[in-house]
Amino acid sequence: MSTRILVVEDNAFSREMLCDWLELQGYAVESASTLAEAFTTIEKSLPDAVLLDVQLGSADGLTLAAWLRLDQGKNHIPVIAVTAHAMVTEQDRIMHSGCNACISKPIDFKLLAEQLKRWLTVASVMKRDSRSQLSIGDADLPKAMARRQL
Repeated sequence: MSTRILVVEDNAFSREMLCDWLELQGYAVESASTLAEAFTTIEKSLPDAVLLDVQLGSADGLTLAAWLRLDQGKNHIPVIAVTAHAMVTEQDRIMHSGCNACISKPIDFKLLAEQLKRWLTVASVMKRDSRSQLSIGDADLPKAMARRQL
C-alpha cells in the first residue's frame, strides 16, 4: 500500500503542483482546499503525512496541526507546513503549533523530499511502538528514539 499524503492548500495552482510532484515520487495523494475539507478527509481515513498551507484564505491552517497533536490516535501524523511566511518569528509560531517542519514557498523540492522521508520514518516508528507515550511533536523525540536503540 502506498504512503498517503494529504495536501491542504487553498491555491489551486500550488495544490496541483504539490500533488503532481508527490505522485511522481510514488505517493498516493489526497487534497483539500479548506480546513473543513481537511478535517473531513482525515476523519474518513488517516493520511501518513500532511502538507499544510498556513494561510487558508481567512482560516489559520495551524488549527489543523494543533488538532492532530491533541488526538492520541492522530498525533503521530507528521505535519509539514508549506508557507510563504518565511520570517523567523512566524516559523517559531508554526513549529509551536504542532508542525514538524516548515518549508518556505517557493518550494525547495529537495528539502521537501528530505523532510518527508525523515518524518515518515519517525511516524512509522511511532506507529509500530503503540505503547509509546510520546507524540511526534515532542522536543525530546531524538533522545527517546536513541534510548529505544532505533
